Amino acid sequence: MADTPRTLHIASWDDRFLAWLVDVILVGAILAGFGEVANVFSLLTGSLSVTTPFAGLNGLGLFVYWTALEGYHGQSAGKMVMNIAVTDERGDPIDYVTAAIESFGKAFLLPLDLIIGWLAYEEEGLRLFNELSSTIVVEIDEDADSLPEDVEYVYPSDR
Repeated sequence: MADTPRTLHIASWDDRFLAWLVDVILVGAILAGFGEVANVFSLLTGSLSVTTPFAGLNGLGLFVYWTALEGYHGQSAGKMVMNIAVTDERGDPIDYVTAAIESFGKAFLLPLDLIIGWLAYEEEGLRLFNELSSTIVVEIDEDADSLPEDVEYVYPSDR
């Protein structure tokens, strides 16, 4: 007997944008905090420069953040808030290498990644680097974490 096909709901551009915005604000705040610590340190040590080594690292910070979280769990904090996740084209979890390829475009080449995606993959709802990494962004069923129906759990308080 063949398995019934899995239904995947592609996440909307609105949900993806809001997830991206949450992530950018979160990572930006963390990097800004590190930058402020570096500024205070440079002032305390008598350095004349108040520039930070973190000034150009937003892209790198976002790349590492997205690669780590999406490679581990398929979701960044923003995606968790919006109830969406990055999966492979079958809806299965992705690995770190796939997450790195998918994350590269949105961390370093976002305008190009989006424009090419919108022009070339409009109907599929893909960015260029989603296509290159064979990933999609899907809505997560809110009941996906519920208990399976065919399993009975016996908790210590029930014995």
